[in-house]
Amino acid sequence: MGTHDNTDEYGFDTRQVHAGEVDERNHGARITPIYLTAAYRFDSFAQAEDRFTGAEAGQVYSRNLNPTHEVAERRIASLEGGTGAIVVGSGQAAITALLLGLAGAGERIVSTASIYSGTRILFDRTFARLGVAADYVRDPADEAEWERLITAQTKAIFVETIPNPKNDLVDVAAIARIARRHTIPLIVDNTVATPYLIRPIEHGADAVVHSSTKFLTGHGAALSGVIVDGGRFDWAGSTRSYPGLTDPLAAGRSSLVESHGARALEAYLRFGIVNDFGAALSPVNSFLLQQGIETLSLRMAKHLENAEIVAAWLDAHPAVESVDFAGLPTSAYHRIAQERFGGHAGSVFAFTVRGGRDGAERFFDALRLISRMTNIGDVRSMALHPATTTHASFSAEERARLGIGDGLIRLSVGIETAADLIADLDRALAAAAAS
Repeated sequence: MGTHDNTDEYGFDTRQVHAGEVDERNHGARITPIYLTAAYRFDSFAQAEDRFTGAEAGQVYSRNLNPTHEVAERRIASLEGGTGAIVVGSGQAAITALLLGLAGAGERIVSTASIYSGTRILFDRTFARLGVAADYVRDPADEAEWERLITAQTKAIFVETIPNPKNDLVDVAAIARIARRHTIPLIVDNTVATPYLIRPIEHGADAVVHSSTKFLTGHGAALSGVIVDGGRFDWAGSTRSYPGLTDPLAAGRSSLVESHGARALEAYLRFGIVNDFGAALSPVNSFLLQQGIETLSLRMAKHLENAEIVAAWLDAHPAVESVDFAGLPTSAYHRIAQERFGGHAGSVFAFTVRGGRDGAERFFDALRLISRMTNIGDVRSMALHPATTTHASFSAEERARLGIGDGLIRLSVGIETAADLIADLDRALAAAAAS
């Protein structure tokens, strides 16, 4: 069963359809089958030993490797420009496995403060209980702030390309220079941008994560997450210690860096952390992920077009106090949008309704076409009130520091007809303005 390894020479649109495929030899099926199996037979005693020791690559157990997953993994790695990828049960599982693979008790990570609320809660609640502390940079453009927070115990830097919900874009290349100076790996969550807009590894990131539940799958039907190995970080040469990658696996055996080279991180996570945590993805969800990726560029083009139309309309509406969208020329992040994102800013952003919480509630309840729900990156447009949902557990002071006001609404703009979305927003804003 031969892998179509030559697809990297093709363009993005071709690779999102073909990269990572293998020829199905039994029946000639054109679409990757769903391999609903927990485990796999071995040909012999010797093969079983070789598979478990890593002397021979191949299937052992679907907790760490599955033929359906492999196609999705190779495809995403191709689109992001990585050496390999691992699919897991959710975006949170991807972040957890990667960062806890790098940092342990008594060690730290440094993150931008403006990130998905669930990630902040993961860091401040679960990571903290395990002894891994998170330090937060408030202004990513302030190099002095990064320098103050990075210590000898810092094992990773974490950022989002397009933070959710504030759309305050991050210049990955600038953060990568800081990470290289300290020989720390830079981990980038590229969920909202997707590799269609930006490929962080090309800008100096060392690994990329996705909640592929969102734009990569695109239809709101299945949870999944992805870790992409950039393949370029010098684990042995870092001033920090990464023993899982650089120490021999056992007496007389080589380290993963020695045996796997540019795919050392992928091997470490796949057969170590991900396997141990058991954050396995269902092959059915993996299949749905592949189906979604095939139309990624088509959907993203429509998401971006709609978002820009809707943001400009909201910015001119008298019932709207402000719009947090880097695609607007008035945004403080417009330069980054122009220089790093091809002039775009994704399709997840926030705006503030006049009238505070009461105005936001009237607006929210008046929506008809736009779904009132959590999640982002769906073909359907969605709205949420962060202060009373995703950020409800944050203190009022922290919400204020993050710009999560009582009138703030998060929008994830879908692929519907833009005029229909504007009509729905107009009707809801009229309700918000009513006394």
